[in-house]
Amino acid sequence: MARIAGVDLPRNKRIEIGLTYIYGIGLSRSKEILKKINIDPNVIIGNLKDEQIVAIRQILNNEYQLEGDLKRLESLNIKRLMEITTYRGRRHRLGLPLRGQRTRTNARTKRGSKKTMAGKKKAPRK
Repeated sequence: MARIAGVDLPRNKRIEIGLTYIYGIGLSRSKEILKKINIDPNVIIGNLKDEQIVAIRQILNNEYQLEGDLKRLESLNIKRLMEITTYRGRRHRLGLPLRGQRTRTNARTKRGSKKTMAGKKKAPRK
């Protein structure tokens, strides 16, 4: 199992897909990285040579922010929005959707489970 950027990549997957297991790398960025190093995207991770793994590690360390650094950066950006009390920051603080979605219906994940109705009658006992 190849370990890159603190993540164990599965041995039986193609390198193109395996790199997406790293937080901050999607499919397009994965293809871009492999094109820079001239590695075939269809190579299985278990079949990679040590030099290829080292080359991938070097590019990721030098050119991209990944994993913990990226998560920290995102949380700092959200905190900054909250501190300057932007609209998006207030929506984050309230736990509501912030990209214009409707909340009267839907948005269950953000708003929580469905509340019971106030005036609803219970079924009579027999």
